[in-house]
Amino acid sequence: MAKISINIKSGTLEKEGLVVGIDLGTTNSLVAMINPDTGKPEILGKTDELMVPSVVHITHDGIPVVGSAARQALISHPESTIFSVKRLLGRSYKDVEAHAPYYTYRILDEADEKLVRIEVNGKYFTPIELSSEILAELKRRAEAITGKSVSRAVITVPAYFNDSQRQATRDAGKMAGLEVLRIVNEPTVASLAYGLGLNSSEAKTIVVYDLGGGTFDVSVLRIEDGVFEVLSTQGDTYLGGDDFDREIVRHWIKSLPENIHSDAFKSLRLLAEEAKKQVCGGGVFEELFNHVDGQYKLALDFNIFESLTTHLLDKTIQCLQMALSDAQLSYDEVDEVVMVGGSTRMPFVKQRLVDLFGHIKVNDTLNPDEVVALGAAVEADVLAGNRTDILLLDVTPLSLGIETLGGLMDVLIPRNTRIPCKYVKNYTTSVDGQVKMSIAVYQGERELTAENRKLGELLLTGIPAMPAGMPKIEVAFLLNADGILTVEAKEMRSGVQQHIEIKPQYGLSDTDVERMLLDSLSNAKDDVARRMLVEARTEAEQMIYTITRFLGKNAALLSDGEIKETLELCNSLKTKLVNSDKDTILQGVDALNEFTRPFAERLMNKAVSSALQGSHIDKV
Repeated sequence: MAKISINIKSGTLEKEGLVVGIDLGTTNSLVAMINPDTGKPEILGKTDELMVPSVVHITHDGIPVVGSAARQALISHPESTIFSVKRLLGRSYKDVEAHAPYYTYRILDEADEKLVRIEVNGKYFTPIELSSEILAELKRRAEAITGKSVSRAVITVPAYFNDSQRQATRDAGKMAGLEVLRIVNEPTVASLAYGLGLNSSEAKTIVVYDLGGGTFDVSVLRIEDGVFEVLSTQGDTYLGGDDFDREIVRHWIKSLPENIHSDAFKSLRLLAEEAKKQVCGGGVFEELFNHVDGQYKLALDFNIFESLTTHLLDKTIQCLQMALSDAQLSYDEVDEVVMVGGSTRMPFVKQRLVDLFGHIKVNDTLNPDEVVALGAAVEADVLAGNRTDILLLDVTPLSLGIETLGGLMDVLIPRNTRIPCKYVKNYTTSVDGQVKMSIAVYQGERELTAENRKLGELLLTGIPAMPAGMPKIEVAFLLNADGILTVEAKEMRSGVQQHIEIKPQYGLSDTDVERMLLDSLSNAKDDVARRMLVEARTEAEQMIYTITRFLGKNAALLSDGEIKETLELCNSLKTKLVNSDKDTILQGVDALNEFTRPFAERLMNKAVSSALQGSHIDKV
């Protein structure tokens, strides 16, 4: 069985030992587990320090320091202190180029599409390595508090994380010495933390609105009999509290001398975060910004902050509306709204949701920073085999398929398909004697693969040489519970099989994820027209190929006039392929097909005559 694996497989699930839930966040990270005495999830850590800042400082000796101590270095050593590393997971430089000036550390501008790298004091780090340091710190914290070894974990990710980002998260867990039992979507496990679905008689449709430090997700779930089924999901993997901070910085910079803009942009981030918290708490922010060129007064009030960031809130509401549309639901059909993520503390966020869902309560009773980790602990307990009354059924946010003739996207797994799942489809060769087939895997919603994102490619070799259309190639897509894809291919007639593993392309652009869906809607009409034209051209090219091959082998069955007419029709069809529309090409196909139809009958008669030659039929 030829096989592409885009995931790293963890070992078998063991019954003994501790298992934890981890929220690897953009701003802060937490670890939680089920309290064996109460049976309820708890955040592990000191009362005054439950959250670990997702910050890594690299010392001059190249030693990574994680958490609160690293956060203090954001001001003293900004060039060697990495924050918001979650935003870099699974990305190439091209994906983050527009945001590079916002980071105080150096992101390498490399020519290829490989995983972005960060340079600190002459040493090079990947986001996976840096994320693993944060996960390792959480692992150490859990072990110090429980006094037991922790080797297994459930790690959460935004629902809109694509295949490469999920794989990068799993890799980071492995590097931290953890067996990652599952990569779970943050909105789904958040509902577990609220206790939703734990009552088997409960049946609800809920919306989980998750606005974190660096990402936004909204999911629509149906909970019934302990089964959590995700009906739809939408989001933006580059929208969160960091972006609200950035708008404050941009506002302040307008009042500063132009010659210090570059320095100020990198220095004001922490002040902007502090200002956001202060004005959202009802205060007014005023502070002096010290620069070598002088002192500058910075100010902010709530009304200005709200006006600066309304467009960001609007983007989250657009995602919410799309998620409800995908689930074929209206606002009135939702039973509960759950707020998740520290950025939901901004008052206008809850107010907007209250305005939209006026008939129900917007639930924010739990600490929005902790809810994801708590839910992950519940799911970890389920996977450890300690409870069997809960089942999470997630969906894939984007369609998955392969490239077929003419660069068309042939979807095997449509978006919002429940996972885990497996889909199988049969294909064949298009040329006589074809002994290998390239199978390119794509993710996206457009009709042509050129408009979608390529995940990987495998080459199935060793196909026995047969006439076109004879080989039977079975392609199977398997999407596991982590949302990570495995692709298998096999030639069924011969049983030829081989194994090829493709490393994930970490350069997947996640800003494209939202764009893919929006583009698929706005370009639907043009995409269908282009697809139909490509299909017509493909059919014409196959017809010309088949007829040309027939003439080469069976010219003796035709008259000179028939051969001449056939070649003229073929040449006419070739001409139409250049600039003609779909209908003109299909007319040419029909004309060639109609003229050559009798040729197949002659070939059949000849074959039958040859088979009966020398035989006789006994009289009854």
